[in-house]
Amino acid sequence: MAKRAVADTGPLIAIVRKRESAHKKCVAAMKAFQPPLLTCWPVITEAAWLLRNEPGGLKAIAGLVASGSFELVELDEVALHWIVAFLERYASIGAQMADAALIYIAEREGIETVFTLDRRDFSIYRTTEGRALEIMP
Repeated sequence: MAKRAVADTGPLIAIVRKRESAHKKCVAAMKAFQPPLLTCWPVITEAAWLLRNEPGGLKAIAGLVASGSFELVELDEVALHWIVAFLERYASIGAQMADAALIYIAEREGIETVFTLDRRDFSIYRTTEGRALEIMP
């Protein structure tokens, strides 16, 4: 059965940039997920920055959202307070807002998997209940 997942910046970049070493692995991993993969503005902002010199890079990400492969979910005031607390809890490892937002969304939506290339950080992060997310690929 296909899994629901939250999507981090790395796989978005790898899917859009065919020359990325993880491109084929991330494209193949997409088949294991139940669309749409959930992501958020902090992830899109990171991706836009990393793709700033890539002609059509952000447009390609917008196309992934428009196609229904990815869904851009809203973050409200409750999310902001949760994210601030998360960033304080993981300050010693330099947790980033995009990562915190994904953990929040996973917790809120009952999702147990993160689509990320950042194994180092996501192997440390935990939900409020102390649950680790499964990391794919």
